[in-house]
Amino acid sequence: MRRFLVFLVMILLPLKVFALTPDEIMKKSQAAFLYQGKDFKARVMMKLISKGGQERVRELTMLRKNFGESGGDQKYFIYFFQPADVKDMTFMVYKYPKKDDDRWLFVPAINMVRRIAAQDKRSSFVGSDFTYEDISGRDIEDDTHAISKEEKIGNRDCYVIKSTPKAADVDYSYKLSWIDKTNFLPLKEEYYDRKGELYKVFTADEIKDIKGFPTATKRTMKNLQSGHRTEVTFSKTDYNIGIEDSLFSERYLKQPPKKWIE
Repeated sequence: MRRFLVFLVMILLPLKVFALTPDEIMKKSQAAFLYQGKDFKARVMMKLISKGGQERVRELTMLRKNFGESGGDQKYFIYFFQPADVKDMTFMVYKYPKKDDDRWLFVPAINMVRRIAAQDKRSSFVGSDFTYEDISGRDIEDDTHAISKEEKIGNRDCYVIKSTPKAADVDYSYKLSWIDKTNFLPLKEEYYDRKGELYKVFTADEIKDIKGFPTATKRTMKNLQSGHRTEVTFSKTDYNIGIEDSLFSERYLKQPPKKWIE
């Protein structure tokens, strides 16, 4: 009996030591989805598709740079090419852990830089089904995380994490995330409203290896209540290109350097 107990402990102990907590899974997912490389650039095609199938297109360049370790400060810079009503508009984010991010929007039609208030982070990003917060990510500490189950998406084994907001300043009561066990990318997210009904779904529709970094190059956010969806495709994607710190300034919001936005 004693030998059996020793054998059982030897088998189970490694499982206990190496098992990941829900918070650890979400931190790895955040690192894989939002922090890969020292910096990042992509040309982004964003299609806004109505319930009836009518399409509007947004084309933009997204740049991101990390400052410090994974999960730390980041800065984002986004420049819009089309359509005409957003052409030459720029958007900048200073992302901080454990406090509200700073966000600015330059509107060329009125030649003005507008500060986006912290309470607007769950507002629609340029009419899409993504919010401002979706673009740069939500702080892990803002939610309570629990492992709901484990299951496959296609042939990919996933953790399913339930994330419940600690504050009532968001438009959902909880979110389920399917996190790939191999690369920790979120392959699917389901958002549930205050009545507990599913109303919004995110999917990573295509994963490509870019310089050794698994990257979701096609993504969709669908609003099940309105029937509207937003499809996003990344092209000219690159990492570790040496983006200068000076890019992330109000000066360049009004006059972005061509070498970074083209």
